[in-house]
Amino acid sequence: MEHYVRPDGLPPVSGYSHAVAFRGRTVAVSGQVPADREGRVVGLGDPAAQVRQVFENLTAVLAAAGATMADVVKLTVFLTDLADLPAYRAVRDEYVTPDRPPASSLVQVSGLVHPDFRVEIEALAVLAEGGDASR
Repeated sequence: MEHYVRPDGLPPVSGYSHAVAFRGRTVAVSGQVPADREGRVVGLGDPAAQVRQVFENLTAVLAAAGATMADVVKLTVFLTDLADLPAYRAVRDEYVTPDRPPASSLVQVSGLVHPDFRVEIEALAVLAEGGDASR
């Protein structure tokens, strides 16, 4: 993988790369929501707890596909309230390698599939042929 965190002429970033180039087996992860293994909403009214649950769900899905968060090349984040952005960034930084962050998009939405969900995140990961691209 090649991370282009801040190519010449582009604005500063906060925890993401402007682009990531890769080749290998691609793993597309559906949008993960703040629900636990029983389907219960986690962190009602607590954006950090919701984001943490989403990243735990992402980690579990990636592991099932033989990948880790280090293999993620792109995150797409949906927030219902941009006031949750600092909580999102703080938790994201616990899961993402700071010197090799994925490309990222963040979109404010009016709502998600469940009215108590504040965040949903989908991911794109890549594994090198015959192994993990990030190692």
